[in-house]
Amino acid sequence: MIRQHAANDLTEGTVWKKLLVFFLPIAAGTIIQQLYNTVDGLIVGRFVGTEALAAVGGSSAQIINVLVGFFVAVTSGASVVIGQIYGAGRREDLKRAVGNAVAVMAMFGAALTAFGLAASPWMLGLLSTPPETMQGAILYLRIYFAGVPFMMILNMESGILRAVGDSFHPFLYMVVGCLTNIVMDMLFVIVFGWGIAGVAIATVLSQTVNMALLTLRLTGPKTEYGLEWSCFRIRWVYLRNMLRLGIPAGLQSSMYSLSNMIIQVAVNSLGTVVVASWAMSSKTDGIFWAVSNALGAAITGFIAQNQGAGKTDRMKQCVRQGLIIAFLFTGLLSVGIMVTAIPLLHVLTGDEAVVETTYTIMSYFVPYYFTWVLVEVLSAVLRGVGDAVRPVIIIGIGICLFRVIWILTIFAHFGTLLSLCLSYVASWTLTSTALSVYYIRGRWRTSRRIVDR
Repeated sequence: MIRQHAANDLTEGTVWKKLLVFFLPIAAGTIIQQLYNTVDGLIVGRFVGTEALAAVGGSSAQIINVLVGFFVAVTSGASVVIGQIYGAGRREDLKRAVGNAVAVMAMFGAALTAFGLAASPWMLGLLSTPPETMQGAILYLRIYFAGVPFMMILNMESGILRAVGDSFHPFLYMVVGCLTNIVMDMLFVIVFGWGIAGVAIATVLSQTVNMALLTLRLTGPKTEYGLEWSCFRIRWVYLRNMLRLGIPAGLQSSMYSLSNMIIQVAVNSLGTVVVASWAMSSKTDGIFWAVSNALGAAITGFIAQNQGAGKTDRMKQCVRQGLIIAFLFTGLLSVGIMVTAIPLLHVLTGDEAVVETTYTIMSYFVPYYFTWVLVEVLSAVLRGVGDAVRPVIIIGIGICLFRVIWILTIFAHFGTLLSLCLSYVASWTLTSTALSVYYIRGRWRTSRRIVDR
């Protein structure tokens, strides 16, 4: 049996306090990551230009979200497996599961690098990338894909630490990685004048630093859940459960991204200013998505440990109190984003047309973020208990398929920015309703614990 440290054990103590303490470092890390993304956009927009901003944040970002996002989402399956094993107190199984997870991500990362290097021009062409941004986007993607194995391993290692209740060290190392990235951005772009290549190289090097710190933490001699090189191999019993939960999560991530790619084609049809503004909006209101995703990760980890320990009462409390926390943060962030949007946009870019268009996009999204809360919280709960497939079907239809149909019908008819943005609000509302009905009906309660053999 694992002798759990009190700070990492989510199966004991006051639920809302434990959840909040676990959530806050994850949220802080994602906010810092978002602030880095904003600085990154500032450097590209100010020192390289609007076309470079569109090259980095347009079609290339959508491709990264689809391919890399799939495999990163698969790590959530391993995190649930490890969290439930940790909650059940099975020490030797835990070490083997950790070694299996890192080995699988290293293998996937190498395969994805080979594909990305070869297929970048084809994928960008498929998205109707504007000719003036094509060469910059190809360069950015190829350098980014060269560093994908490091990025995938660091995401897996961060997920492992959070699965055992340690959200502080992933946060700390993310801060180091982001600071490294900012310094390298300024050095490579402003001092050396490497442009888009400098931004991409800085990203890869900072991810490598982050991964190295996480690996040192996991291989430390005093960690009960640490990575032992003798366990660094693929075992079917853990891989099966990891893929059973991770592949649906990966498909969900890819469905999101594929629908966004179709939307990106629609965005591209509206011109370079809209393309740059669309990318800029994700940097200015991205703090909401960062915090929302962080809360989802925290809830999944909390639920997984308590599911492994068989503590259903704490799981129910987590759902209720997680929803309260989510609505409070959503309201505060929505107000804050809209109040600070214009000043921040003027700092990020000197292009007044981009400022005006970005603010218009945000005004169509931000006031309606409350419709997303139920999707984030309920899907996180269902992941934690091991219910992987049915929620993905609901989200796939309600978010992804619905948006594609909207683009092919409503947007095809009106062809306006408003008709494009409304596809998001409508899909959030539809999916929140469907997930709520599924959760209340309770079919997810039949999900078995992953630690059962």
